[in-house]
Amino acid sequence: MKTELDPRENGLLASLPEQEWKRWQPCLTLIDLPLGKVLYESGVIQQQVYFPTNAIVSLLYVLGDGASAEIAVVGKEGIVGISLFMGGGSTPSRAVVQSAGKGFQVSSEFMKSEFDRSGPVMHLMLRYTQALITQMSQTAVCNRHHSLDQQLCRWLLLSLDRLSGSELVMTQELIANMLGVRREGVTDAALKLQRAGLISYARGHISVLNRPGLEQRTCECYDVVKKEYERLLPHSIAS
Repeated sequence: MKTELDPRENGLLASLPEQEWKRWQPCLTLIDLPLGKVLYESGVIQQQVYFPTNAIVSLLYVLGDGASAEIAVVGKEGIVGISLFMGGGSTPSRAVVQSAGKGFQVSSEFMKSEFDRSGPVMHLMLRYTQALITQMSQTAVCNRHHSLDQQLCRWLLLSLDRLSGSELVMTQELIANMLGVRREGVTDAALKLQRAGLISYARGHISVLNRPGLEQRTCECYDVVKKEYERLLPHSIAS
C-alpha cells in the first residue's frame, strides 16, 4: 500500500509481527481526522476502528445536560474503538478529534477476525486495553484529588506524548470541556503556567517552553500512566 503516510507511525501497527502486518497492510485506509470530528457516539455500534498517526482523539463521557469530561486520550500509541473487539460493540463514551491530523482505519469485520485468531494481535490489543484502563482510572483519581493546574499539566504532557512536536492547537473552551471544568478555571491555570515560564498560550496555540518544569509541576498521575504504557507496550511507545 502506497500512501503519503506510513501506517507504522502508529505504535500498535508498528508492533505487529511481519506475518500479521502483511495481512493488515492492504486493509488499512488512510483518513483525515479534522478537529472536532466525531469518530463514534455513545451507544452506537462501531463499524470501524481507528489508528491515529499524527492526531489526538479524546474519549469523552457526556452527561444528559450536555456537559462532558475527558476520560482518556488516544494518539499515535493506540487505537480508537476497543469496544468493538472486546465484544461490547458500543460504549457510553464519545470519541472526538482534539488535535487534527491523519490516521488509518480498518473495518469491524477485519478487526474482529484478527482478534479472534487468538494470536499476537489479540495479546497486543489486550495489553493496550489494560494501559488505556489505567489511564482512565488515573484520570478519575486526578480529577478528584489534584488541583486544576496539576490536571492541566498532566493533560498537556499526555497530549504531547502523542504528538511529534511541542505545540498544541487548542482553545480554552475545548480544554475546559475536556477537563470538565469552567473556562475561567482553565484561564487561571494556564496563566499560572505561563507566568512560571512553562508554556506560552496565544490564540488557541499552546507551546510548551519547559517540559522538565511541566513534569515537575504535575501530579504523580502522569508518571503512573506513562510507566504503565511503557511496561505494557514497550515497542509501540516512542521515546
